[in-house]
Amino acid sequence: MTVDRLLPTPEAHDLLDLTRDLATRELAPRVDDFEARGEFPRDVLRTLGRSGLLGLPYPEADGGSAQPYEVYLQVLEILAGTWLGIAEAVSVHTLSCFPVAGFGTERQRKMLPDMLGGELLGAYCLSEPQGGSDAAALTTKAVADGDTWLVNGTKAWITHGGRADFYNLFCRTGGPGPRGISCLLADADTPGLLPQQPERLMGLRSSAPAQIVLEDARIPRDRLVGADGEGFAIAMKALDAGRLGIAACAVGLAQAAVDYATAYAREREQFGRPIGRFQGIGFMLADMATQVSAARALLLSAARLKDAGRPFSIEAAKAKLFATDAAMRVTTDAVQVLGGYGYVSDHPVERWFREAKVLQIVEGTNQIQRLVIARSMTG
Repeated sequence: MTVDRLLPTPEAHDLLDLTRDLATRELAPRVDDFEARGEFPRDVLRTLGRSGLLGLPYPEADGGSAQPYEVYLQVLEILAGTWLGIAEAVSVHTLSCFPVAGFGTERQRKMLPDMLGGELLGAYCLSEPQGGSDAAALTTKAVADGDTWLVNGTKAWITHGGRADFYNLFCRTGGPGPRGISCLLADADTPGLLPQQPERLMGLRSSAPAQIVLEDARIPRDRLVGADGEGFAIAMKALDAGRLGIAACAVGLAQAAVDYATAYAREREQFGRPIGRFQGIGFMLADMATQVSAARALLLSAARLKDAGRPFSIEAAKAKLFATDAAMRVTTDAVQVLGGYGYVSDHPVERWFREAKVLQIVEGTNQIQRLVIARSMTG
């Protein structure tokens, strides 16, 4: 189904058409093979970068496309409807460019054209094995040692771990709590930066994360991004925008599931008529479509606040919460519409069902989103 979209820029129509074309030509023929083998499609990310899709919300002066966030999110939605692993990779890379784009020194910012053009792939290293949701309690430590930082610790669940060209490392350079955290920009070939084997995931296998072990890793002092002790604030600002990216991925995945289940219900016959004409199936499809539309509206409302320069973090949390919960419900129901066929890998709803679950976890679990929203209401 083609979703009717109100687009804010004249070039946005062409941009979304380009995205659909790339999804059809470059993504759709390869997704099943790469997911089955658990192989990361690095060349696809380069293709998207050279097509201008990896720097969409960043200024043209930095090598980006200066598109509104609501346009960027609709690009993610289209990509996710074909290959969630690619959409999530684009979202994480866009997130990984944020520290340098927003807080980098003049020397660091010289890397932005290659970052935003996709020649350099990024990773965002905040979570740790013992502290996922409690990011302010991270223990990876960076100690000033001459003209370098000496870094020790372990980062967990790092998308592009072992495949990235640069890593945003959030480390403790000061005392306890958020004010003791800084952000360091590390190259992939940094001695002592040791990617581990990718995790074995339920879904999203072509973009599986990995731990990053840091053993006396030496990072130049001039790779401090922002001020010493400003890292936690940088991380939280990045995550506000990143949550919108994950919400867009959820909407795209759920829309694909609605479309597939609807087409199946039109064609599959039981008791002499298409199953979509039975009220039990028809009402299920109606609820699925309504949830996707509501999630998309909530997502774009938050994006427009961001584009207008207004506070949007709470609305981003709501969008991430609602859209990812909706994706889990919708993909579950899509499997049910297909019955036994929904449980076999011959049909993509089986993969979408497995992939939807991770969206409720990444970029802050949905329990954390509820906590953020509740605190904004009750003080």
